[in-house]
Amino acid sequence: MTAQRTMLLVAHTGRPAARRTGQAVAARLLAAGVALRVLEPEAADLGHPSATVVPASPAAAAGTEMVVVIGGDGTLLRAAELARGAGVPLLGVNLGHVGFLAETEPGDLSHAVDQVVAGEYSVEERMTVDVAVRAGGMVVARTWALNEASVEKAARERMIDVVVEVDGRPLSRFGCDGVVFATPTGSTAYAFSAGGPVVWPEVEAVLMVPICAHALFARPMVVSPRSVLAAELASTELARPDLGGTGLAGPGPAGPGGQSEISGAVLWCDGRRKVDLPPGARVEVRRGTRPVLLARLRASAGRAGAGQIGAPFTDRLVEKFGLPVAGWRGRGAVSLDSVARIAVSRGDEEPGGDA
Repeated sequence: MTAQRTMLLVAHTGRPAARRTGQAVAARLLAAGVALRVLEPEAADLGHPSATVVPASPAAAAGTEMVVVIGGDGTLLRAAELARGAGVPLLGVNLGHVGFLAETEPGDLSHAVDQVVAGEYSVEERMTVDVAVRAGGMVVARTWALNEASVEKAARERMIDVVVEVDGRPLSRFGCDGVVFATPTGSTAYAFSAGGPVVWPEVEAVLMVPICAHALFARPMVVSPRSVLAAELASTELARPDLGGTGLAGPGPAGPGGQSEISGAVLWCDGRRKVDLPPGARVEVRRGTRPVLLARLRASAGRAGAGQIGAPFTDRLVEKFGLPVAGWRGRGAVSLDSVARIAVSRGDEEPGGDA
């Protein structure tokens, strides 16, 4: 006897549109004979008599086939915390602003649910990063990220002084607002806003992008996925010969009352998990041991990009950023109607996740 299929539904229930969409998806899946789980905090908004209510814990997705996410990239990142440990894929329905991680838009929802019910989807792995924080020679925190791990200043009016390192060798020291360590998936999120390059998801690499660095050489870098990157926070007592022993990361004397202008720092992973960093802390970033799985709906044989590595992501870039492609002739793989439709699909928000 075949075991019943089970899926977990996660939604940004603070949005009325997400509640309505979540209720519609729940009804369609249940009507198709798929067992459904919903999280306790969302049960009142998504509740259905036949759905099973589960705590919002890592065990919520255990044993499921898929996690269906209604919201933007921020909601999908929240759901990734549940799905990663269970080793199940995420399928996102975008109700956010840009929604790079989502697979489908509300207008295509009915067809998308039909494809999920029919099992017409594939699963791709997205690289993550594992992060370790060391202080006083001890590991004081471990965490991970799908998009990025960012070391940032804690006080708006100050900056942090960091030494960045690649594979155990120091690369540069500068004052800055922070440093972003991003995956290819995260290259279109925070790292993109900080001036980093767009990296196709199929590329295996880690990005290091300084934020507002006070330095002549502080460019975004793309390194091997086998490399270990690190950022060491200079302690306020650490002197630089060129700064007269102040420990400052840029020109100028110590702050009011003789206090250093160096700020405290924090580590953020995917904008969700926070670790306070003491002076002298060291943050190490390396390729994650466990990826996040994304469900991708299967393209028809006649659909643009079907069977082409990188093509779906190229189309996604054009659509999400409203890139001008009118006049492209190509090889006739995409109809002029399709090109025109993509060209006029323009977003009005900055890249990033929803709340």
